[in-house]
Amino acid sequence: ACGGRAADNTLLRESFDSGDTFSRTVDGRPGEACEAARRTLLSQGYAIARADEAQVEGNKNFQPREDDHEQLVLRISCAPRGSQALVFVSAVQDRYALKKSPTSASVGVGALGSVSLPFGSNDDSLVKVASSTVTDADFYRRFFQRLQQYLPADAGKPAPEPAPEPAPEPAPAAADQG
Repeated sequence: ACGGRAADNTLLRESFDSGDTFSRTVDGRPGEACEAARRTLLSQGYAIARADEAQVEGNKNFQPREDDHEQLVLRISCAPRGSQALVFVSAVQDRYALKKSPTSASVGVGALGSVSLPFGSNDDSLVKVASSTVTDADFYRRFFQRLQQYLPADAGKPAPEPAPEPAPEPAPAAADQG
């Protein structure tokens, strides 16, 4: 009975309200929007894990302290919305800590059996200690502002009509030579 409280609190925070924190409608086609998202991530030092006309995923690593490591992963999806594109973005922040574990070795000794001998070394490994979706509206606002800079200038505008061909000029009248 007491184990379900934390899960209940998480579900209650998930409001599915009409806020636009994680999505925006932008001018252009979905492929142009996803390319703008890819360029946005590249401009901020993200490594692109995958990118195509409908999705982009990138990550960036941070080390705020010697034994701590953080990774920010952004996943962007681009979908058509009429003549525009709907861009969804979600950022997940993973935190890792450096854990040290002592290493020992076993040695078999004839009549005595095996003896475990500690060697003074430690194996270091990063262990994930937390993972959470970034919910900071300003973070996403800044992302979408930067994305706008990488959209084509003519995104969302209809292609210009081809100019009508000029009418052929009449041939000059031949002068009567006589």
